[in-house]
Amino acid sequence: MVEFFGSIGWVWALVVFVGELFAVFTIFNIILKVRSAAGAWGWGMAVVAFPFVAVPLYWIFGRRQFRGYMEEFAAVRERHAEVFDDFEKTISPFFVMPEKDTELHRYGRILTSLSERSFTRRNSVCLLEDGQDTFDSILEAMAGARQYILIQFFIYHDDGIGNRIADLMKQKADEGVSVYFIYDEIGSHKLPRKFISDLRERGVKAFPFHSTQGPSNRFQINFRNHRKIVVVDGEVGFLGGHNVGDEYLGLSPRFGPWRDTHIRLVGPSVLSLQMVFLSDYVWASKVIPELDWTHVAGEENSPCGEQNATVMTLPNGPVGDIEGGTMMFLNAITEANDRFWIASPYFVTDESVRSALLLAALRGVDVRILLPQKPDKWVPWLATFSFLPDLLAAGIRVYRYQEGFLHQKTFVVDDVYGAVGTANLDNRSMRLNFEVTGIVFCPRFTEQLSAMFERDFARSREVVEHEPYERKLFFRIGVRLARLFSPIL
Repeated sequence: MVEFFGSIGWVWALVVFVGELFAVFTIFNIILKVRSAAGAWGWGMAVVAFPFVAVPLYWIFGRRQFRGYMEEFAAVRERHAEVFDDFEKTISPFFVMPEKDTELHRYGRILTSLSERSFTRRNSVCLLEDGQDTFDSILEAMAGARQYILIQFFIYHDDGIGNRIADLMKQKADEGVSVYFIYDEIGSHKLPRKFISDLRERGVKAFPFHSTQGPSNRFQINFRNHRKIVVVDGEVGFLGGHNVGDEYLGLSPRFGPWRDTHIRLVGPSVLSLQMVFLSDYVWASKVIPELDWTHVAGEENSPCGEQNATVMTLPNGPVGDIEGGTMMFLNAITEANDRFWIASPYFVTDESVRSALLLAALRGVDVRILLPQKPDKWVPWLATFSFLPDLLAAGIRVYRYQEGFLHQKTFVVDDVYGAVGTANLDNRSMRLNFEVTGIVFCPRFTEQLSAMFERDFARSREVVEHEPYERKLFFRIGVRLARLFSPIL
């Protein structure tokens, strides 16, 4: 008996010793890799105090770089140079370079440098408010596909609208149309295996994004591919806030009406959006899809009435040295002269974005933030309340949407440009997610987007300055605790 307990003691001592060694290694990694001093101190203190809990959490949630993605894309680009040559030859005549003393130079030059992409002219852009318009337009475009359909969503549900789109994917595959489908395996974790196997049996090339592929990437589960993209024949493209599910049509008993926004693109910007999809598909499948890069579709009778919008489809993700999402928001806020209006389901930002919003309001910019009244995720919803007092004190107007759940990701800067995309105003979209945003320079589109904001403000309740302090004690404690998790929300 003594020998038994003695052997257990030695095993436990060995476990503790190995654990402490790994904790020391983790602390060195924190010092070398964590970007902010506050983040490094936070993780370091947690590892010292609770090593057996904090060490695995750090290796899951502490990583800020998604490994292997850029290397995979570079290798494909080298092997298939003709594809990228065709893309450049086709799209380059439509490039619009930001010239000095123009609005595009002032507001857009940083975006061009940030993304190494160019704005393109002669685009048609339609604003699609809410799910019915969005899915009707997507289904119509898919039904008319002749060559291929590219479809990618963060969340895809096996329900009414999910099955309608899936049935159309199968039908078009039966007709000989190539159908390529990417879904995020975490966002779409409820999707049955049989749903995917049925698609594949009918010829649909369906793949999870597969964040964790590669021997060194087993803990990359904190990253998400949050993009929502549909492209048909390289001629029509869609992006925005909608995932695929009946709740996005307002059919959820929990949420009721669902407020979201998408855009429909025609023109050279569709090829740029197609390239965003291609980079994700290459990572997911290790295969380059056969797509058409040699023509740009025009639209003689645009349903938008505008055929010369200047557009950039701006991707960002955790794959570069610069935080593209953060820079996109900071550029919009700091360049605003008259107004910066933004709608987001979450407001869990870092100090830089909050400071930029405060400075904009203090210099006289009309800053308005549109948020949901009801939560879909309690922790980020609670964390938002901790940031409101400073915003309200600076004169920023905050609105809570009343008629259902607000999920759109849009903003408008002055009367100059508007944006619709997938990125939320939170740390996850700025640092951890793969996102894409349509940046549109077009007076008519900006006017439409502004009118949409006005309608949404009218359906909202403006938050008064003293309101965050009037909540009960337990609520305020919950708010402060939720704020502690804001870097990983």
